[in-house]
Amino acid sequence: MTSNTKTKQFTVEEVAKWIIIDSKVYDVSRFADLHPGGSNVLYAEGVAGQDATDTFFGLHRHEVLLRPQYSRLQIGVVIGQEETIPPPQPGALSKVPYGEATWLAEGYHSPYYTDGHRQFQKEVRRFFEEVIKPEALRCEESGKRISQEVVDKMAEVNLIAMRLGPGKHLHGRSLLGGIVKPEEFDYFHELILNVEMSRFGTRGFTDGLLNGAVIGLPPIWNYGSPELQAKVVPEILSGKKYIALAITEAFAGSDVSGLQTTAVRDGDYWVVTGTKKWITNGTFADYFTTGCKTEKGLTVLLIPRGEGVTTKPIKTAYSPTAGTAYVTFDKVRVPVANTLGKVGNGLSVILSNFNHERWMVTACSVGAQRVVVEECLKCVLNVLGSE
Repeated sequence: MTSNTKTKQFTVEEVAKWIIIDSKVYDVSRFADLHPGGSNVLYAEGVAGQDATDTFFGLHRHEVLLRPQYSRLQIGVVIGQEETIPPPQPGALSKVPYGEATWLAEGYHSPYYTDGHRQFQKEVRRFFEEVIKPEALRCEESGKRISQEVVDKMAEVNLIAMRLGPGKHLHGRSLLGGIVKPEEFDYFHELILNVEMSRFGTRGFTDGLLNGAVIGLPPIWNYGSPELQAKVVPEILSGKKYIALAITEAFAGSDVSGLQTTAVRDGDYWVVTGTKKWITNGTFADYFTTGCKTEKGLTVLLIPRGEGVTTKPIKTAYSPTAGTAYVTFDKVRVPVANTLGKVGNGLSVILSNFNHERWMVTACSVGAQRVVVEECLKCVLNVLGSE
């Protein structure tokens, strides 16, 4: 500490704009008016210029302090004090009861999970906490889409491919640095992925984490022509292009039998006209797996973003980082070669992946609910102690 620092003078009002949280000193003067509860919360007696550790953790999770917009408010530490609530190490398991699945408990045997699953879970959590979590917190707050840099890191370890579950699309790939062989990757590995990515409390970002690929790509490799598969699948799994499932409409909802978007045959093309609403990842998608009404019934087409395709963000209850969009098709010409499955067999094409979608949503919900239980137990322990 320099002599200038030692002799620097402060007014009582200036010091009152600082607070101590777990041995760290924060200057909240620039943040006070932005606080969701108003500046009075920070300037209240017992908070301003004081050690507000108990008050803070009674209202916030520890991870709030790790967010860039708040961590930069730290201006120093208190001499002679050490933090009592250190951030968890990447990959570490929670010690809070019910904070983790039972199969992760030391000494517990499960007929479904192997040591390989445990190693996979540890590496997945480390990757998510080191690479994905900082991005999740930033994007959830700012509403911006996931960065290409993080997408490239996901593609490098084939995380995008693994999110689509077991299958031939994994063969020949190095999964998370070789932690699991492609032919041994099963639905329990996929369950682990979905649970882990839901632990940050960033609901919008979870959908923005390329969920469009999970629900929009399977119809292509299940029903698309070999030529279409050869072009589109590598683009999506490498993170170079993005895809969205465009089924839901304003007046039909997800009732696929009531869709109004039409596709009329014109030689070697379909002419598509209509709108889709609440399309996840739609604001940045390059392709749209789209349900259309044709003369012979419901048909699914792969529509590239191009002339006649426009998207605009839809305001939702969660973060805009999910890329939820209103999509308009204005006489879009789509090659007949982009038809997925047989004309009129669109219902089977669409429903073919619905169970897998439900599986993904269920797994993500379990992951988020465990975090809620963990935080509630922490709060109860802090308030009631050992009583």
